Amino acid sequence: MGYSGEEAAQAVAAGQLDAVAFGVPLLANPDLPARLRAGAPLNKANPATFYTEGPAGYTDYPYWQPQLAMQPA
Repeated sequence: MGYSGEEAAQAVAAGQLDAVAFGVPLLANPDLPARLRAGAPLNKANPATFYTEGPAGYTDYPYWQPQLAMQPA
C-alpha cells in the first residue's frame, strides 16, 4: 500500500513484485496510467465520499488535461 508510480515501477523492475495494485489512487484518478507515465499530479481522494450513493467520489474526479498543464500560469 502507498506505492508511488515510481516506487511501483522500480519494485516490479527489480523483481521484488510482479504487480502493484492502486485502489484509492485509481478511484480518484480515472486516468491513473496516463498520469503516472507523464509524471502528472494526482487528484486527492475524498474519503468522506467513499461508500456513499451517487457519483460523488466515484465518477466526479477530473481527468488530467495535459494541454492545460503546459500553459503558463
